[in-house]
Amino acid sequence: MPFANFKVPARSLTAGQKEAVVHRATDLLAEVYGEAARPNTMVLVEEVADGGWGIGDRVLTLAMIQVASDGGASDDNTASS
Repeated sequence: MPFANFKVPARSLTAGQKEAVVHRATDLLAEVYGEAARPNTMVLVEEVADGGWGIGDRVLTLAMIQVASDGGASDDNTASS
């Protein structure tokens, strides 16, 4: 049984976006393993609590991700003149 586990920041995806992840991941795994795998493919979209994960030794929050995706810079990355 193919299994895909997506860990995402809590409240970062709508129910519709989670559904899209499930459908697209299932389609991908059925393409790789064949259509016979589709009924047994499991996709889990798991929400991780805000601040419960990090990258590069830095704990991240949803607010930090939103600032980065908006093209803004966080205070600690702003150069002073």
